[in-house]
Amino acid sequence: MTNSGILIVNKPAGLTSHDVVNRVRRATRIRRVGHAGTLDPIATGVLVVCVGQATRISEYLAGHDKTYRATIRLGSETDTYDADGQTIATREVNVSEADLRAALATFVGAIEQVPPMHSAIKRDGRKLYELARAGIEVDRPARSVTIHSIDLLDFTPPDVTLEVRCSAGTYIRSLAHDLGARLLTGAHLSALARIASGPYQLAAAVELDVFETAARDGQWQPYLSTIDQALDDWPVAVLTGADRDRAVTGGPIEALPIHGTRCRAHDEHGELIALLVYDQKKRHWRADKVLSNEH
Repeated sequence: MTNSGILIVNKPAGLTSHDVVNRVRRATRIRRVGHAGTLDPIATGVLVVCVGQATRISEYLAGHDKTYRATIRLGSETDTYDADGQTIATREVNVSEADLRAALATFVGAIEQVPPMHSAIKRDGRKLYELARAGIEVDRPARSVTIHSIDLLDFTPPDVTLEVRCSAGTYIRSLAHDLGARLLTGAHLSALARIASGPYQLAAAVELDVFETAARDGQWQPYLSTIDQALDDWPVAVLTGADRDRAVTGGPIEALPIHGTRCRAHDEHGELIALLVYDQKKRHWRADKVLSNEH
């Protein structure tokens, strides 16, 4: 039974993503564990955890679109843009549902978003939240993100509950802050749940304590999905002979019957041996990741 794969955890509130990684590492006794897409401590929901060799494909999984259920409190602004921060301003909330819907519509589509100071983005080698904790605020360049849709689920002033589908890299805390600015009320994110990350749905996520119990019983591997399954939207090339040898040694492969610029390479037994990319300049395929069979 393999010790490598993708684990979908329903992250509890109050833990960092790194806390979850550490608990999975301790439970499985696997050193190589990472995550694909950070969740703030306040947030719950889908955390994609990569175990063993799967840590090598985290970059491909972090770029998935995300879906969130967010509760935003109008009338109260915090320094972190969420409920974990200190309140820095309060205002009266006198907003109609029509006003709210009109404001939300302005955030749908490709937008420029300024990340919060309390974030892990680096500036001159230091994380922004480290600067923020030292009382230093710096200009942050706006980043292009895409919000595909915002559905208003409930409006019971001062609280707004939304379902947001967006590109990777979108800060829902910044959305909350910017919505408050647009409505002239101020606002912060009071609760957040990630209900989907690409193909991974909250309904299929395992509770962290359930996984740890299974690990104590030596039954944690069934919760993993394979690297092949995680990348099942990549086409497959079956390699034999010299092409198989070139794939696992990083040599060039001249031609494959594949459309696109990336694919999974299987050997003749159906085992995943490498992830290949097409070099447009040199006009050949090469291994981007070589994956040995771990058991």
